Amino acid sequence: MRVSVFTEPHRGADYETQLRFARLVEDGGYEGFLRADHYQSMGADPGLPGPTDAWLTLAALARETRRIRLGTLVTSATFRLPGPLAVLVAQVDQMSGGRVDLGIGAGWYEREHTSYGIPFPAVGERFDRLAEQLEVITGLWATPVGETYSFTGDHYRLVDAPALPKPVQVPGPPIIVGGRGPKRTPELAARYADEFNMPFKSVAETAAAYDRVREACDRVGRAEAGRAPLVLSAGIVVAIGRTDAEAQLRAAPLHEKSALPPEDPVVGSPAQLVERLGEFAEIGATRVHLRMTDLDDLDHLELIAAEVLPQLEAGR
Repeated sequence: MRVSVFTEPHRGADYETQLRFARLVEDGGYEGFLRADHYQSMGADPGLPGPTDAWLTLAALARETRRIRLGTLVTSATFRLPGPLAVLVAQVDQMSGGRVDLGIGAGWYEREHTSYGIPFPAVGERFDRLAEQLEVITGLWATPVGETYSFTGDHYRLVDAPALPKPVQVPGPPIIVGGRGPKRTPELAARYADEFNMPFKSVAETAAAYDRVREACDRVGRAEAGRAPLVLSAGIVVAIGRTDAEAQLRAAPLHEKSALPPEDPVVGSPAQLVERLGEFAEIGATRVHLRMTDLDDLDHLELIAAEVLPQLEAGR
């Protein structure tokens, strides 16, 4: 099981806090550091000192880490045009030496769009735009050096793009598509993604989502096209402690009112997290993203590194 850490800096974390956390992720033996791409907190807390841009942060971390993978869960397709996003991600991939994952979704949190003047079309159009963005981004990365790329869609038009720069990873950084949607999300993952992620739901709900995406892969002929099987991953909210009281203290923010949908966290001991990871492995997950709420709580990160990760290594 590949274990990465997922963070939400919009809750309140400046760059130095994220850097300190990412370095400990690397030192602790985790596979990666992924972060949300949001410009506003989702509850009453304003998230001081304020938001940090996801890709600007990852670019800086790319130069200050050596091993861990870096990426988003997930970049909102409403935030950036697909051409410049392809350039941006390719550059960060170069800066990291080929350690970037691009998680991308349709966007869902209306309040941050309204606050910062970002257009927020209806959900159908957002998914249409996401589909075109995936086509454009993968097309630009796959275009051979010296050739140009053009695209005409309902929302984006590119004419003779030089399709530069190229990322280090070929044909491009792994793309993560995920979510709870039963129809368009599985199809987009089957067509364009390298990884399908089900975020923060129960094992049973995640298994059902995996079945839907496997069926979508069959419908679009992914295997027949020579594409590698999708990596199946899960997001897990964690509040782990040496004692029940410590775990409950870490779980306190999970009870605050939020715009997020209901989740299925693991609140308890390291052994309980190991058990949950085993359950996800049984349904086909080979990667997990552990969501930790407090980026100042370095002890939480160290506890899981010391008491959970070695058990996963021993079970291989």
